[in-house]
Amino acid sequence: MEILILFLPLAASIISGFFGKYIGDRNSEIVTSLFVLASAFLSILIFYNVIINGYENNIIIASWINSGTLNVNWSIKIDPLSSVMLVVVTVISALVHIYSIGYMSHDPHKPRFMAYLSLFTFAMLTLVTADNFLQLFFGWEGVGLCSYFLIGFWFKKDTANAAAIKAFLVNRVGDFGFALGIFLIFYLFGTLNYDEVFLKIPELVNKEISLLNNSPPFAFLGTAVKSIDLICLLLFVGAMGKSAQIFLHTWLPDAMEGPTPVSALIHAATMVTAGVFLVVRCSPIFEYSVLALNVVTIIGMSTAFFAATVALVQTDIKKIIAYSTCSQLGYMFFAAGVGAYNVAMFHLFTHAFFKALLFLGAGSVIHAFNNEQNINKMGSVWKKIPYTWTMMIVGTLALTGFPFLSGFFSKDAIIEFAYLKGNTTGILAAYVGIFTAFLTAIYSWRLIFKTFHGKYNNEEIKIGKIHESPAVMILPLIVLSIGSIFVGFLFKDLFIVHSDNYNFWNNSIKFLNPLSNDHPPFFIIIITPVLVTLSIPISYYLFIKNEKLTDLITESNKSLYNFFLNKWYFDELYNSIFVKPAKKIGSFFWKSVDIKIIDRFGPDGISEIIKILSLKARRFQSGYIYQYAFVMLLGFSAILTYLILY
Repeated sequence: MEILILFLPLAASIISGFFGKYIGDRNSEIVTSLFVLASAFLSILIFYNVIINGYENNIIIASWINSGTLNVNWSIKIDPLSSVMLVVVTVISALVHIYSIGYMSHDPHKPRFMAYLSLFTFAMLTLVTADNFLQLFFGWEGVGLCSYFLIGFWFKKDTANAAAIKAFLVNRVGDFGFALGIFLIFYLFGTLNYDEVFLKIPELVNKEISLLNNSPPFAFLGTAVKSIDLICLLLFVGAMGKSAQIFLHTWLPDAMEGPTPVSALIHAATMVTAGVFLVVRCSPIFEYSVLALNVVTIIGMSTAFFAATVALVQTDIKKIIAYSTCSQLGYMFFAAGVGAYNVAMFHLFTHAFFKALLFLGAGSVIHAFNNEQNINKMGSVWKKIPYTWTMMIVGTLALTGFPFLSGFFSKDAIIEFAYLKGNTTGILAAYVGIFTAFLTAIYSWRLIFKTFHGKYNNEEIKIGKIHESPAVMILPLIVLSIGSIFVGFLFKDLFIVHSDNYNFWNNSIKFLNPLSNDHPPFFIIIITPVLVTLSIPISYYLFIKNEKLTDLITESNKSLYNFFLNKWYFDELYNSIFVKPAKKIGSFFWKSVDIKIIDRFGPDGISEIIKILSLKARRFQSGYIYQYAFVMLLGFSAILTYLILY
C-alpha cells in the first residue's frame, strides 16, 4: 500500500509525459487524476490506521548508498507526522488534478502540465516519507525543480520565465544553507539516518565547533559556536527559502505567473509547507537549541506581520492570497519556535484546505473574467458566480479564524501557546499574531468585497458574459469547503491534546519541555475572534459604503502606502545589493577577460592565425605547372641536403 502511494503519481507522470501524445489529452487527464486519487485514498487509509492502531513502519525499498560510514536507504517512513503530510499532499493534489481538467481545457499542452503536477506529487511524497536527510534533500530538490517547471509552464511569457528563474535562484540560497547543515550533521554524527542522528543529539549538546582559525587575526571574533545551534540555523535557512520566510520570500509572489492550479498545489498547500515539516521533523534537534528556536520565532512573527501589511494594498487577486500564504507560514514557524510543533502541524493541516480553496476559487474568478486578475476591475458579480462566491466566503472565514471554522481552532491555538510560553519572544509573538490576524481579516474581506460586491468596474467584459465555472472545477471547491469548515473541529483534540493514555504524535515529535497545560487569560482567548468579527463591518464600510474615506486615508499616508505597495522595497534593495553588482562584475569579466583575453588569445586568436596562414598559402595555388614543379624541386633539394649532411 505504501509503495503504491509513492509510485502511482510517478507512473502517472511517466504515462502522461512520455505517452501523452499517443493516448490523447483527455486520457492523460483521466490517468493522472485517477492515479493520484488512488494515492489519496490509500493515504487516508494509512492515516486512519495510524490514528486507530498507532501504526508505524519503515519500508526499505532499496539500498541507495553504501560508502564507508555513509549508509543510506531509499525507504518509506510511516509515522504520525508523515501520515499527516501524506493526506495533505495527496488529497490536495488529487483535487487540483481534477480542477485542472476544467481550468486548463483551452491549453494546448495539457499532458505536459498534468505530468508536471504528478511528478511534483511524487517528489513531495519522497520528501515527507524519507527516513534520512539525503532522501529528504532529494525530494526537496525535486519539488524545487517541478516548481521551476510549473511556474514557467507558459514559457512564451517573459514574465513567467523570469519568475521561474527567480524562484529557482532564491531557493538555491536557502538550499545552500540546508546542504551545509546536512554536511555538518554527517561530519559530527557519521550518519544521515534520522533515528541514529536524533539518538546521538544529547551527546553533543555542549560540543562547540570553530568556524575560523582562532589564531590572530580571527581570535577576537569568538567564532566557536555550539554545533547544535549551527546545525539548526543552517537547516532553518533551507526552511526559510522553501517556505518563503522574510528575506527569502521574494520569489513566492512572482511565482503567481504560473497557472492557478500550480499556485494552489505548490505555493499554498504543499511545497511551501516543506520548511515547516523540516523544522517539526527535526524537533529532536531544535529542542536543544534555544538560540535557534528564538530565531525561528522572530523570523516567523516578522514574516506574518510583513506579509499581512503588503497584502493590504495589493490589487492582483493571486498575489493577495500569495502574501496571505507567507503570513500564515509565519504563524506556523513561530508556533514551532515556541515549541508547539504539534500546533504548527495542526495549522499546516487546516491551512492546506482553506488556502487551496481560496486559490482555486480565485482561479474560478479569473476564469470567469477571461484571465483578468485585478480586483479593481471586478465587482458586483456574486449573483453571476454564486457557487464560487459561496466557496470563497467559506475560505475567507476559515482563513481569518472566524469562530468554529477550521482556522479558528488552529490559529487561536498558536497565539495561546505562544503567550503561555512565557518568555519575551513568545509573548511578543502572541501580540504580533493577534494584530496580524486583524490585518488578515481586513485584506481578506477587502478581496471579497472588491471582487464580488460594489459596482461592476470592468469596461472590457460585459457583465452578461460573466459565467460560473464548469462542474469539474466547482466539485473540488465543494470538497475543500467541507474540509475548511470541519477539519479544525474534528482534529483539534487529536493534534493538540496530550494525555497519559494516548498521544497521537508518539515519538515523531519530541518535546524536551512539555507544553503548558495552563489556561491563557480570557482576553487572549476572546480578543482574536472579536477583532476578526469586527473586521467584517469595518471592511464593508471602507471598501463598499465609503470608498472616499479609504482614498483619503491612502492619500494622507501616501509614503506608508507606497512602502507597503512596493513590498517594503525588498526587491529594489536586493536589486541594488546583489543583482546590479553581479551584472557589473559579469559584464567586466565578459568584456575584459572573456573577449579581450580568453577569446583574443584563445579560439579567436588561433583562428585568426590560421586564416592569415591560409591566405599566404593560397598564393602557392596559382595553377601553373612550372611553379608547382619548382616548389617540388625545392622540397626535393631540401630533403637531399638533409640526407647528405646527417
